This record gives sequence, C-alpha cells and structure tokens, in this order.
Amino acid sequence: MGKKSLNVVFLIAGSEPLGSAGMQADIKAVTACGGYAACAVTCVVDEDTRRVKSIFHLPVDLIVSQAESFLGDIATGCIKTGVLPTEEIIRGVAGVLRKFSQVPVLVDPVIVDSLGQKLVADDAIEAYKRELFPLATLITPNRREAETLLGRPIGNVQEDVRELGQWGCSVIVKSIERGKMLADVFYDAGTDRVREFVKPRILTRNVNGTGDSFSSAIATYVATGYSLEEAVEKAEEFISRAISLGAEYEFGHGYGPVHPCFMEDKSVHQRIYN
Repeated sequence: MGKKSLNVVFLIAGSEPLGSAGMQADIKAVTACGGYAACAVTCVVDEDTRRVKSIFHLPVDLIVSQAESFLGDIATGCIKTGVLPTEEIIRGVAGVLRKFSQVPVLVDPVIVDSLGQKLVADDAIEAYKRELFPLATLITPNRREAETLLGRPIGNVQEDVRELGQWGCSVIVKSIERGKMLADVFYDAGTDRVREFVKPRILTRNVNGTGDSFSSAIATYVATGYSLEEAVEKAEEFISRAISLGAEYEFGHGYGPVHPCFMEDKSVHQRIYN
C-alpha cells in the first residue's frame, strides 16, 4: 500500500501576535478545513486588537527563497497569498508563481482596511494588477478593495465583478451590504457564471482576520480536490459558522478573532489525509 498524501496549502503571508489574522488565522482555517498549512513569511506586524503599531518587511530574497525551498520540494494543492506590502515583494512573489504555474493560486489582495484606508502604496496596487492577478485562479477582494481596484463605487454588482475578472481570474467580492444581509458575489471565469451567497449580518466585533480565514478555507477545499465553485460554497459555510461561534467570546478591547471551529468536530484531523 502506498503512503498517503497531505492536502497541502502553501501560504505567502504576514505574521501578527494576536493569532487572529495573517498566517496564524490562515493556518487555523486550513487545519480546520482538513488541510496541511505551510508558510513563507512576508512581514511581521506588531498590533493589538485596536490598532496596527508597526510593520517590518522581510527582505524579498528571503521571501522568495522560503517559497522556492518549499514548492521545489513538496507537492502542493494550492498557493494562497496574503499581505504583500510592497511592489518589490509582489514582483518577487509573482516570479515564484510563474515557476510553479501548475499550482492553483488564490490571491487575497490586502490593500484596503474596513474603513477604506489604503494599506499599501499605489505602485503596489498596480503591481497586483500587472503581476499577480493574471496568475491567479481566484482573487478575493472585499467591497472596499474591489472599489479601489475598479476606481469607482460598485454599481451593478454582476457587471462589476465580471470586470474584476478582466485579468482572466475568477473573483469573489466579499461583504456587499444588502440591508440587514450581506452578500458575497462570486464570478467563475471558467463558466462566466455569477452566483451570490446572501447571509444574515452577525453583530460582533470579533471579525479580525475574517477575510484571511475565508480565503484560506477556499484554498484548502481547492487543494482537497473540489471544483472552485464547490470550494467557495463550502468555505461560505465554514466562515459563517466561524463568525457565529467567535461572537460568543470576549477577546481584548477591540476586534477579536473568529472561531475556526476545528475543535467542533474531533474527526477533522482524519480528513487531513486523502
């Protein structure tokens, strides 16, 4: 009998001390969804639950070397990018992705915070468009990030999400307000189909790292062998449960984490293996 294989997701992301966002949230979500997480670190963030205090960027050569060391040695089911804070880092990561073009790529463009404040310079945003999006299987901007990429407020959602697929990638735009509801709008570039996932808004401050956890869940289900639409559908179920469970906890004085649910089902660790 041959040996089993892991459902590997390789993350290229930042580290932060709270455990609620960045690679820490990614790793928890990947594990909860039945995958094996590995990571190249791009930056180290100092923050508490109320504010980001400082960010230290790792050297591009080190980021690239971390990624190539892993991807050149170990079979990987999906690559997911998180915080890529500079144009130079984006170009370096894009170079790695071109070398391993057979692996599906999920790009979470961390460019704007929840208040609409830009987190990266304009040249980094242009580098995302020029270097990364054409290599992506799926991009996962939130509403404010989508509007930044479009250069205007979202109007006709279905037309706008298709426009964001202009680089040849599928798209899911997260957290579009619909009264008391929220909608995530998914465009599948392979089928030219748009699908909306509408869900009740959960009133909680424990939403730090929600986008990281959601995109990592999608990446895990892709690595497990689901179609892209199936992976999105399963990740929607996962993140809704994680937000709902996270709302039950107290964590610091600001924005806390979602609950990644991995202790809810004791058999989850058995699903790490094919």
